[in-house]
Amino acid sequence: MTQPTHTHRASGGKYAELQQHEGAGPLEGHWLVIYEDLDKGIQSATTQDDWLQNWREIAPDDCTVCMGTGTDHIKGNKANPCGHCFGLGKVMESGKAAGGVWDLAAIATGIIQRHQAELHQLRQVANNPAVQALLEKQHQQAMSDSVAHQERQWRDGKGHGPGGQRHTGD
Repeated sequence: MTQPTHTHRASGGKYAELQQHEGAGPLEGHWLVIYEDLDKGIQSATTQDDWLQNWREIAPDDCTVCMGTGTDHIKGNKANPCGHCFGLGKVMESGKAAGGVWDLAAIATGIIQRHQAELHQLRQVANNPAVQALLEKQHQQAMSDSVAHQERQWRDGKGHGPGGQRHTGD
């Protein structure tokens, strides 16, 4: 059996990317991805943009039962955690399920460390002076647009003058 390489971001499942090639005819200029749904045994094709947006690659330490979602999809109850990975979505580096509490702690520590590293990278990007300047510019533009919108609503609204006009001091 072919090993799954990807899973769908929304609906899960096991998929194997078979090949990519450039489209012909009406699909000329688009890259196509040929993949196999391993649960149904069906081969299909989609555009590369759709593939990158809706499918994600399976990491080596993703749970092979729930494909990294952490939910119990075997029994059809998405509210319950996966029994193989205990809801973490990850297993040991070797691909084996956690055998005890210490294994679970090691898996959870790895998840936390990856999230901390990603958060650190995002903070470095956010602290860049160019990013701060861009955010400040967008904030000022939003404030300006908000004031202009309020003034326009006031001018177009009903007043108390003759014919519902606003008294403007003229």
